[in-house]
Amino acid sequence: MQQIVLAQYCEGAPKPSDFRLETLPLPEPKDGQFRVAHAWCSVDPGTRSRLSGGDSYAAALPLGKPIDGFSAGIVDASNHPDWPVGTKVFCAGGWKTHSLQSGKGFIGKVADAPGVPLSAWIGVLGVPGLTAWFGVKDVARFKEGDAVLVTSAAGPVGATAGQLAKSWGASKVVGVAGSDEKCRWLTEVAGFDAAINYKSAEDLTAAIAAEFPKGVDILFDNVGNAMVNRVLPLMALNGRICISGQVADYNLTPEETPGIVNTKPFITHRVNMQGLVVFDFARGFPEALGSMAKMIAGGSLKLQEERFEGIAAMPEAFCGLFRGENTGRRVVKVGAE
Repeated sequence: MQQIVLAQYCEGAPKPSDFRLETLPLPEPKDGQFRVAHAWCSVDPGTRSRLSGGDSYAAALPLGKPIDGFSAGIVDASNHPDWPVGTKVFCAGGWKTHSLQSGKGFIGKVADAPGVPLSAWIGVLGVPGLTAWFGVKDVARFKEGDAVLVTSAAGPVGATAGQLAKSWGASKVVGVAGSDEKCRWLTEVAGFDAAINYKSAEDLTAAIAAEFPKGVDILFDNVGNAMVNRVLPLMALNGRICISGQVADYNLTPEETPGIVNTKPFITHRVNMQGLVVFDFARGFPEALGSMAKMIAGGSLKLQEERFEGIAAMPEAFCGLFRGENTGRRVVKVGAE
């Protein structure tokens, strides 16, 4: 088997040289275990928080350890009666071609959903989609008629969040993204009402304000403190902010990270701001996954993937996330389906 490990701690934006490809003997499952041959692995921006040697909401990853990630594949050896050979699964397998599993933790069997690719089970039907589902529904306490702003909206979390809000009855959904191409996809394919290119907008704050004359009911933010600070004065009465990710802040030291100073709306507009770790909602995963699988199969939930070939491509696929290169979910083909 092959795996990607942390070769040196990341300073600033991650580089491919921060990682190392290793080849190891194929692991054999013990009693109560089974082996998954990964077909697809994901690269996730949230992984960055563990790669500088300091703890965040998860412990820092030690040097020489495999990088965290999610995988979809097929059981190819088993000593577990509930997980026979041939079972298609999604799991927290890491940046590896194979992993040993026990059936505990983040793992599930892939449901038979015509028209849904296996790779979707580590994208819209994985942590990104689940983050969008519970972030909008539970953390932001979505209600029909809400006006919703989504940042980093062309990524898998943001795109799913906006589409779910629209399907649940939002009065307006606006996305912020980093290119005209991404903005077109959001409006022409994903069904957003409008999209703003933050790189070309002359005045981003004014552009957002123009789209929300009555204020923003929900800000679903994947970017970081500077964006939250910008939008806070534009929030509607009883507005809610869901902190889903901080892709602009992950590479910064605490001293470099922007502060949030526009705090008056927390009082004047009774704004509520809350973050989430999606695993807090694990009991609701089956219902959410089943609903989103049906939406994908029926064409009402669009997904966009960038596919890379070979496990050696994983470091560069990951690093590109922080250069804003990705359009949709980045997945890497590491084995046969």
